[in-house]
Amino acid sequence: MTTTKFEDLGKAGMEAMRKGDAAGARAAFDAIIADGGGDAETWLASAIAREAMGDTTSMLEALDQVFKLDNQNPRALLMKGDYLAKNGDRRAALAFYNLLNQIVPDPEQLSPDAAKEVRRAKNAYDTIAADLRDHLDKAIGPVNGGRFARSVQMMKGERLRFDERPRAFFFDCLPAIDFYDPSAFSWSAGLEAATDDIAAELEACLSDGDAFEPYIHTDNRAPERSDHDLLNDKRWSALYLVHDGVRKDEVADRFPKTLAALDQVPLEHIPGRGPMILFSRLKPGARIEPHHGFLNTRLICHLPIVVPPNCFLRVGAEVRQWQRGQMMAFSDAVEHEAWNDSQQDRIVMIFSIWRPALTAEERAQVSRLLQAVDSFQ
Repeated sequence: MTTTKFEDLGKAGMEAMRKGDAAGARAAFDAIIADGGGDAETWLASAIAREAMGDTTSMLEALDQVFKLDNQNPRALLMKGDYLAKNGDRRAALAFYNLLNQIVPDPEQLSPDAAKEVRRAKNAYDTIAADLRDHLDKAIGPVNGGRFARSVQMMKGERLRFDERPRAFFFDCLPAIDFYDPSAFSWSAGLEAATDDIAAELEACLSDGDAFEPYIHTDNRAPERSDHDLLNDKRWSALYLVHDGVRKDEVADRFPKTLAALDQVPLEHIPGRGPMILFSRLKPGARIEPHHGFLNTRLICHLPIVVPPNCFLRVGAEVRQWQRGQMMAFSDAVEHEAWNDSQQDRIVMIFSIWRPALTAEERAQVSRLLQAVDSFQ
């Protein structure tokens, strides 16, 4: 059959559909298919005609052919979702409605009829998803905290999933954990018990002047961070005792009890890189934008020292408030942010430790790797 003949049959099929002649439309489209002209759009047109005739079994056969040629055809996804929902398989319908919602652009950019159908698919998805959540709540009963509870929340769409995405080095096959339980560390209780001593040394240092420096500052060896709101801004500032593994004697000498409290901590030792031990200050109203750290081989630990109300840290999907003297430990390779909605400064002591899951050999390997990077000129 010639291309012109295909075009004539296609026009005849569309005209028949406009007149409500579903049988005539199907005959025209099926004639094209029979002569080898069955592209995705022709099969879809035939499926629409078959549906209009009430022949759902044949409609499904035509949709299968559409998906073989175009597995993300929006109209075919909607038709399959509608069929499944109408015939009692709403869980399967969710998958078709969900994919349609993902691939179709903003409905406002479509024609009025198409936008109406897309919105209908979204509403159908939302309704079924809500019913599924209610069903799960009744079937499994209350789930109070822990990994399983968070996993159920993600399954129900109530909690986002955040993967580790370090900016420089990703160590494979480590457990994906955002906040760690400090009580799992044998040394955490002793460190927390030293909070008052650490606070006293910090207060004495602050009384002699402001030695804090901007946490994010211009580095001539790196591209300008003009995208960062707190670049060279002391609203987020740091007082370093140890920076990139180098002891800052002028400051560190004033914190003997602080450093003694850290003696039992498995600090991340990498020549030229770690550990880091500092006090981080966040001014009232300041916000640290969402970001990722450089490595996933370490944990960042916070010991809150000066913490007014309404100061928050988000790691992944979890938002927590600092509590004075209660340590936090988290993977900064997971997206995180912080903000101070109080009227006072927030100050926490920050230090880096090795990821507990790493063996001694793996820690040495990571250290050698990063030293090799730093030695490259």
